[in-house]
Amino acid sequence: MELQFLGAAECVTGSCHMLKIRDKTILLDCGLYQGRDGEHGKNEEFKFNPGDIDLVILSHAHIDHSGRIPLLYKSGFKGEILCTKATMELCQVMLPDSGHIQEMEVQWKNKKLKRQGLEIEEPLYSSKIAEDCLKAFKSYSYNEKIKPFAGLTIIFKDAGHLLGSAIIELEAQEENGSVINLVYTGDLGNLNIPLINDPTFVDRADYVIMESTYGDKVHDNFKDVLNELASIVKETFHRGGNVIIPSFAVGRTQEVLYALNKYFEEEVVKNCSVYVDSPLAEKATRIFENNREVFDAKAKELEKHDSNILDFHGLNFTHSAEDSMKLNEVQKGAVIISTSGMCDAGRIKHHLKHNLWKSENSIVFVGYQAEGTLGREISEKNKMVKIFGEEIAVSASIYNLQGLSGHADRIGLINWIENIKVKPKQIFLVHGDKNAQESFKELLDLKKYQSVIVKAEEKFKL
Repeated sequence: MELQFLGAAECVTGSCHMLKIRDKTILLDCGLYQGRDGEHGKNEEFKFNPGDIDLVILSHAHIDHSGRIPLLYKSGFKGEILCTKATMELCQVMLPDSGHIQEMEVQWKNKKLKRQGLEIEEPLYSSKIAEDCLKAFKSYSYNEKIKPFAGLTIIFKDAGHLLGSAIIELEAQEENGSVINLVYTGDLGNLNIPLINDPTFVDRADYVIMESTYGDKVHDNFKDVLNELASIVKETFHRGGNVIIPSFAVGRTQEVLYALNKYFEEEVVKNCSVYVDSPLAEKATRIFENNREVFDAKAKELEKHDSNILDFHGLNFTHSAEDSMKLNEVQKGAVIISTSGMCDAGRIKHHLKHNLWKSENSIVFVGYQAEGTLGREISEKNKMVKIFGEEIAVSASIYNLQGLSGHADRIGLINWIENIKVKPKQIFLVHGDKNAQESFKELLDLKKYQSVIVKAEEKFKL
C-alpha cells in the first residue's frame, strides 16, 4: 500500500489523501482549499490524473473535505464516491451551492478583467457540474461492511463532528496476503456537541491519518460556553444592539439553533428575533430534521417533549436577497446567523459591513477561522478591516466561543488515540496549522507514539 498526502498537509483545509492498493487508486476526501491555503491557484490543478482515480471515500460534507469533487468529475473522474447517507444528502445541497459561489465570484472578477481589457476566467466548476457529479455518490450506514473490490473492506464509524461525519476504517489485503489496517479520522468531533454523538473509538489501527486542528488548545466547557452565548445576547440587547454570528451553514448553524431553542423554552432569552440568513442553512436544517435517527440520546429524549428542537417562536429563515438586505434596517434586538463561517464569502460580509462599526453590537465567532480570512482578521481584533474594498472600523464587541467548535481539542484527540487497544505503528498528522501540529506531536512523542507531520505530496510505503 502506498499513501500520498495531496491536501491538508501543513495546512488546515483542502483534505485529499491518495491510496494505492493493488491496482486501484483511491482518494480519501477531495476538499477545497480555503483562505490563505487556497492561494497561488492550488484549487485549480490536481497533482494526478483524475481519470486514474477508481474510488473516492468521503469522510463528511464540509467543503474543505468535499468541495473539489465536482472539479474531479469535470476533469475526467468516472468512479464512485462512497459516504454515509446524511453526508450524501448534505452534499446534494452543499456542492451545487459551492458551484453557484464559484460562478458568482468569477462573474464579479470578470467585470474588472473586461474593463482592463484582460482575458476573462471560467469558474472552478458550475452548479450544473456539481449537480451532475452527485450521480456518482453511493451511501451506506454506520458500521456497515463495504467491499468495493477484492482486497479492501471499508467501515464508516461516527466521527461526532457533523451529521453523517465518519471515521473511515480500511482493511486492505495485499496480493502477498498481508493485511494492513488504516484509519482516517476525517474531522474528529468535540465532546457534547448538540445533536451529534461523541466520536466513536476504534479497536485497531496499524496506521492512523489524524486531524490536528486544535492540537494545541483545550476548549472551554461546552455548557459554560452556551451560558456565555446567552449572556452575550442579553447584554447586547440591553445596550441596544444586534448579535451577528458568522456560522457555517451546515452543522454549526443547527447547533446554535438547538442551543437558542433551549434558552427560549426556558425564557432565559426573551423578546428576541433570530434570523438565519442563508438558504443553504435552511436546506441543511431540513436534512438534519430528516435524519433524526443519528441524533444523540439527549436530542432524542428532548424530542419526546418538543416536536422540533430546531424550531422556536421568533425564528425566521430569509430566502431572497431582498429579505437579506432588509435585515440591514434592523437596528437592535436581533440575532443574525449568516454564512460563510469564516466571513470570506456570502451574505455575512454585508451584515458585518452594516454592524461591525457600531459599538452597541456584538460579533460572535463559533468556529475555526483560517489564516487569510476576514473572520481571522476580525477575531484577532484588528482595528480596521476591508470589506468590499471599503475600510470598516471594528468597534463592535468581538467574542470567540471556541468551546462551540465541532473539532476535538488537544485532550479529545489524545484520548481518542489512547483508546486504540494496540498502539499504531505510525500516526500521520494532517489538517492543522504549524503550531497546533508541532504541539500535538510533542504530546504524542511524550506518550511514546511514532508520529510525523506530513509535507505536501509526501509519499509513504506502508
